[in-house]
Amino acid sequence: REAESFKEQGNAYYAKKDYNEAYNYYTKAIDTCPNNASYYGNRAATLMMLGRFREALGDAQQSVRLDDSFVRGHLREGKCHLSLGNAMAASRCFQRVLELDRKNTQAQQELKNASTVLEYEKIAEVDFEKRDFRKVVFCMDRALEFAPACHRFKILKAECLALLGRYPEAQSVASDILRMDSTNADALYVRGLCLYYEDCIEKAVQFFVQALRMAPDHEKACLACRNAKALKAKKEDGNKAFKEGNYKLAYELYTEALGIDPNNIKTNAKLYCNRGTVNSKLRKLEEAIDDCTNAVKLDDTYIKAYLRRAQCYMDTEQYEDAVRDYEKVYQTEKTKEHKQLLKNAQVELKKSKRKDYYKILGVDKNASEDEIKKAYRKRALMHHPDRHSGASAEVQKEEEKKFKEVGEAFTILSDPKKKARYDSGQDLEEDGLNMGEFDANNIFKAFFGGPGAFSFEASGPGNFFFQFG
Repeated sequence: REAESFKEQGNAYYAKKDYNEAYNYYTKAIDTCPNNASYYGNRAATLMMLGRFREALGDAQQSVRLDDSFVRGHLREGKCHLSLGNAMAASRCFQRVLELDRKNTQAQQELKNASTVLEYEKIAEVDFEKRDFRKVVFCMDRALEFAPACHRFKILKAECLALLGRYPEAQSVASDILRMDSTNADALYVRGLCLYYEDCIEKAVQFFVQALRMAPDHEKACLACRNAKALKAKKEDGNKAFKEGNYKLAYELYTEALGIDPNNIKTNAKLYCNRGTVNSKLRKLEEAIDDCTNAVKLDDTYIKAYLRRAQCYMDTEQYEDAVRDYEKVYQTEKTKEHKQLLKNAQVELKKSKRKDYYKILGVDKNASEDEIKKAYRKRALMHHPDRHSGASAEVQKEEEKKFKEVGEAFTILSDPKKKARYDSGQDLEEDGLNMGEFDANNIFKAFFGGPGAFSFEASGPGNFFFQFG
């Protein structure tokens, strides 16, 4: 009678949803009368409402040990197995219920739920092998609707989230498990995996080592720990060689590091950028551009790789590409330095799209006034129309064009103010200088003297010499 009184009080608290008090009174009932199946069944139901499925499973199993015909005991045992992710054991419990009560609709439905969980498990296993991690996450989310307390499903989901680069979500799942079970080797492994993929390799190794202490045969933790240590060592050796100016060795070490783990996207992005820096030092600019491109493919937020590639584009006069990279950088980080780099690239792009007067005259950008005059004298005489009067109409037209361009170039580069504006990338026509209106012959006459001061005479077929008057 005392035990029944405790049970009734437990039932009252259960009805009020005060599950902690209900648990206390059911425990008193069990202590008073330890061989009553319904007391264990009731306490199992209370523990299930508190989310303590492992304890609830123990009570449910005890209830059916005491009374194998206890239908609700078998239902609760099956529900606990299913919530913990053991769908096969759950199916056996629900089948036992149907043996006792063929028309039990709850057992029929729960049996279908267990079959659904088993199906999701099978699909997830196949998709994990295919590395279709998004599909695995989907399957685990569906399975967890029926098995909310299954650590195994949660760990698999967390591992796939880490492999998809969704590190905060993965860490959240693993941390929740570790709060309940600090010795869970799988959760420790996933925490390490997240840190490893976020390029926090030293911290990652600590978690892998801890996981291996809990489970020395944990294959994934063992492999990840080995890869993490190897990556850290190679990267540090490469950095040391670079600082010492041994670029060839640095290149080899970074290349070896890139072969260790293709899944470590963030670290590999840094390794590609580092190797790109080495290539730029070796003046292998196209290779440097390729390395930086690989880096931003892996991590499209990697500012350092964009800056390195942009500089290589500038060095190879690929100004449009340089402007594109500097725009990306400035949109992300609006600093004065990035703004200036973008402006410089835009100026060089603008300059690259106009006539290169230095190239037309065949002089260096630092050429002196005398060198510019000598270059004009040589090129003007070479392309003067009178010298090509016997050539075909097509050749005459081309030489006339070149003669005019040589005059343009001399007009600009021989005038310090115009030259300064040209060098700074300013639009000369915007400054009031219309290059289409000047006469190249007038420049030629002004340079060599007045009319009659010069003439072209043939000294043989196709050969001319210039004679001053």
